[in-house]
Amino acid sequence: MYYDFETLINRSELGSSKWLGMIQKKPNVSKEIVPFSVADMEFKNAPEIIEGLKEYLDETILGYTSPTENYLDSVVNFMNRHHNWEIDKSWIVTAPGVVPALAHAIRGFTNPGDGVIIMTPVYYPFFACVTMNNRVIVENPLVDNEGHYEINFEDLELKASNAKNKILLFCSPHNPIGRVWTKDELEKVAAICLKHDVLIISDEIHFDLIMPGYEHTVMATLSDEVADKCIVCTAPSKTFNLAGMQTSNLVIKNENLRERMKSAMLEVAFLSCGTLGYKACELAYTRCDLWLEELIMKINENKNIVEEFCKEHIPEIKVYPLEGTYLQWLDLRAFGLNNEELEKAMIEDCELFFDEGYIFGEAGTGFERINIACPTDVLLEGLRRLAKWAETKRKE
Repeated sequence: MYYDFETLINRSELGSSKWLGMIQKKPNVSKEIVPFSVADMEFKNAPEIIEGLKEYLDETILGYTSPTENYLDSVVNFMNRHHNWEIDKSWIVTAPGVVPALAHAIRGFTNPGDGVIIMTPVYYPFFACVTMNNRVIVENPLVDNEGHYEINFEDLELKASNAKNKILLFCSPHNPIGRVWTKDELEKVAAICLKHDVLIISDEIHFDLIMPGYEHTVMATLSDEVADKCIVCTAPSKTFNLAGMQTSNLVIKNENLRERMKSAMLEVAFLSCGTLGYKACELAYTRCDLWLEELIMKINENKNIVEEFCKEHIPEIKVYPLEGTYLQWLDLRAFGLNNEELEKAMIEDCELFFDEGYIFGEAGTGFERINIACPTDVLLEGLRRLAKWAETKRKE
């Protein structure tokens, strides 16, 4: 590869939320341990972004900043180039993060007591975005069909038909299970939501990270009718490891929805992104296509390693197919541990810091979500510790 995806940067003293969270859970954790939890990568940023930011700092003033024409062009062109999605610059609403934007969308398009449909197990901030705004979580549980998750369309129809349920908070690709929804699945979801006047808020933050053999379809590309009834949330944060830049792009074709979204954000002075965030996104979207191509190759390589390693050394663990994202979903229920026991075993016995499955909803009980966007030797070392623990459990 042209780029370096093997050099590890120790972030224990750099303010990394992931690393500090690990230390908080186990203050005496070995300094050699790397966490596999929060969804940012243990890869160095693309050099084109770093060098571009250095050049920018030499010529700019770090005052209040709005999206430039170059920035908007970079977003439009990236979406067209990578997703065959033609959007207009006027459809873009920038926000300092997808999760805050989800919360504001829920506030802006529902009233207290209204229902928000989510497909569980699902990205855990979805729950907080709903409950912290005094709305009601309405679960549409995914069906685990022998290791392949599917949407329960009959149940979705039932939940959507309730007039109190105003929004479907949709995750595509789905986190944590790693599904890339097919176009047919998306069309069925959209048809149900259109039929019952349910707004689709489609969180597509991982949509650039699709494994070979799979194809992502942006919800808004299904039809003009669907595009008029959805908000698509995108960001460079997962794709280019820029979460700390807090820059995202909401694409909202419908002018009425767009203005209502802006109003919901303005109610709490939720305004523009940071100066460097805008520039980092522009650099990523204009200079880093090759880096992204190689990143996907590395994630796919690591995905294959997890599958092969578990098959050979830890057959008790079911590894779910990773179609998209860099978050591997592992089923450890064969060990017969409850949530507390499993979490304690991972932390105390293995020094493995995953995201516990239960935080993604009850359907995640007995599972672990492992972030595989890391140097391969780091991943293998973590897997070896897991295998050593599994061997001990077999002897008990």
